[in-house]
Amino acid sequence: MKSSSMTIGEVAEHFGLPTHVLRHWESEGLLAADRDGNGRRSYTRDDLFRIAAIVRAKEASLPLPEIRAFMAAGDQAARKEVLRRHQHVLQAKMAALRSALDLVETGLNCTHQDIAICQSFRAHLAELVDIPNATETAQPQDP
Repeated sequence: MKSSSMTIGEVAEHFGLPTHVLRHWESEGLLAADRDGNGRRSYTRDDLFRIAAIVRAKEASLPLPEIRAFMAAGDQAARKEVLRRHQHVLQAKMAALRSALDLVETGLNCTHQDIAICQSFRAHLAELVDIPNATETAQPQDP
């Protein structure tokens, strides 16, 4: 940091954000920048750490209300509850991404001319096709 405080433009440039994002975060109660004698926002090193935390939380896909709850949590239990809820969301997203990557890698490794008949590829699609407790083909009924 060049000096003890930075302008909104300097902070925005430092984090690679448009200035309107910082203003929006302020309107959402995530930031409370001090004002100089002319009413311009003035950001301290502590503000930069808060902005860095918001940036990382956004990268982790936390929505602004959850970030606000996390940042404003008055006790450890409340903070951890916010993070636990989001941990479950991220775990589900990661499982979906792993499955997608497995499907892509299986497709890349398939040597069949027609991907539709590749058993390895079809195995990745089975959960979308299979109906629980159903047989593979309908059995003819005896009269």
